[in-house]
Amino acid sequence: MRISFDLDEVLFVRPDTHKTEPPPMFPFNLIFQERLRLGTPELINKLQELGYEVWIYTSSFRSERYIRSLFRLYGVSFDGIVNGSRHEREVQAKSSIPLPQKLPNRYRISLHVDDETVICTSGRLYGFRTYQLDAQDDDWKEKIIKRADEIRHMISAEQHK
Repeated sequence: MRISFDLDEVLFVRPDTHKTEPPPMFPFNLIFQERLRLGTPELINKLQELGYEVWIYTSSFRSERYIRSLFRLYGVSFDGIVNGSRHEREVQAKSSIPLPQKLPNRYRISLHVDDETVICTSGRLYGFRTYQLDAQDDDWKEKIIKRADEIRHMISAEQHK
């Protein structure tokens, strides 16, 4: 099962509104200005240990190389990355009508974690599951693992019918 995370305001947060991981060591802290939500490396690695594929699905145009390099500093690797460029090329370009800025089900993603209400609403309209995460929440990791487990069990039950 695949789980994807948005970057801005989900994994990348501001230290004045959220608890964050320590910044990377010099000189990487000059290259990578974003700050990770506290617990991000632990959560992603735990999800992968539990057998989930973990992806990034962002509407930002940061390069895949940039994203992978930043997270590598924290001991994290991703199974897939969809940025704004890839989405435009592989999803939007194939449609004559405007689509939402994210369509995780096009990449067989079973759960997408995002902060934007419009994305979560689009999930209900376009048939993908979301978890809305925005404010500081000390239990966010446990809640996402619980939601992922619920979805995995639902999918398994559907496949055994």
